[in-house]
Amino acid sequence: MFSSRPQTWTTTTRTAGEPAPPVPSTAAPEAVRLSLYRRMVEMRGFEKRASELFLQGLVKGTSHLGLGQEAVAAAFGEAMRPDDYTFATYRGHNHTLARGVPMMPVMAELMGRESGLMAGKGGSMHLTSVQHGMMGSYAIIGAHLTIANGAAWSAKVRGTDQVTVCFFGDGATNIGAFHEALNLAAVWKLPVVFVCENNLWMEYTPIGSVTAVRQPAADRASAYNLPPALVDGNDADAMYAIATSSIAGARAGNGPSLIEALTYRHGGHSRADPAQYRSDAEVREWLERDPLSRYRLRLVAEGVSSEELVRIEAEAQSKIDEATAQAQASAEPPASLVEKDVFADGGATWRR
Repeated sequence: MFSSRPQTWTTTTRTAGEPAPPVPSTAAPEAVRLSLYRRMVEMRGFEKRASELFLQGLVKGTSHLGLGQEAVAAAFGEAMRPDDYTFATYRGHNHTLARGVPMMPVMAELMGRESGLMAGKGGSMHLTSVQHGMMGSYAIIGAHLTIANGAAWSAKVRGTDQVTVCFFGDGATNIGAFHEALNLAAVWKLPVVFVCENNLWMEYTPIGSVTAVRQPAADRASAYNLPPALVDGNDADAMYAIATSSIAGARAGNGPSLIEALTYRHGGHSRADPAQYRSDAEVREWLERDPLSRYRLRLVAEGVSSEELVRIEAEAQSKIDEATAQAQASAEPPASLVEKDVFADGGATWRR
């Protein structure tokens, strides 16, 4: 039996003026940690560029940015196998990049161009790349948890030892599908890892004001005979440690796990939201825990040269610039593509 008290995977939280926190004794090799940093730098730069393009009217529709939440996606992207499955929410840019999807088709999709992942028809909220194991970004809150179970079940039936990782926000923990998916996954011992990215706010409502327990995911794990796991979602090392252990457990046949990662979105719910409902003090406190600057300080403190990190940052910026230029030069999709990928045979003629 396990304790209902959440297991915490974290290091000391850094406050302004303090040195970087110590690295956990189970720290990953330097090559892995540099890869984590590279992933976060690329994600941060990509979304900043997407925000700029949105303000220029070049990103079609709305967009939901994960600025400040990069450590969660980066850690699991590093830990997952290429043939594993990812299911994400409409805040899925980072998770898409984490699976190795090139920047250009992602940027082109945001801009509504034919060279985009879905030929410009899906946009920011529906990123999908099956060949990279990115099985979709879902706009209906909580709906993808049950679909993730289906992918995990298929892997179990086929005996492939593939693992499904399903990301969702704190608001989804009060949706019926959350409880249904956890129950079935536990009963069938499915190889699925459920990751709640708890950024404290649903859309405009603090999760704590509408939830009976303090930790909306971790405090409910015991109801489904799962060990609670609470992790500092802004700590890349802690995230990588829990990602590798949970994926290994699922791959070994130990069934599902539920992880609650505490993190914070730097901006509003979407690009249309100025987030004025959050206090300045709260925002300042979380900006001091920024996963990217925090990890950079730690790497330098542990002996990684600043020159190496500057090189990684420069290479990331170059990739972003190139992806932007190529996407912007791409053609808009022709009207002939309107029925493509909508019906099974590529068209609607079967209905006539």
